[in-house]
Amino acid sequence: MLLHEFRPGRFVAGATALALAVLFAGDAADAWVTPWYDVVPVLCGGLGAAALVTWVAYRIRRRSARTASSENIEAPASTSGSQDIR
Repeated sequence: MLLHEFRPGRFVAGATALALAVLFAGDAADAWVTPWYDVVPVLCGGLGAAALVTWVAYRIRRRSARTASSENIEAPASTSGSQDIR
């Protein structure tokens, strides 16, 4: 049983933040030199990719919900208009 639904856009945004953290951790440990302006393309590219992934996941989720609702074409439980329990 899943605790919550998977959000791929949040996953991509988190992976982008993790990549930036690793990039600057390596710079802080003197493993390599990372110029400060390298953040801009990585951050913008990662957030743009996260937005695209979120949009695609939304469209897929919406399409699957629409097909699931169109399969249920039966009459409603109460066709008399009364919602009273007898």
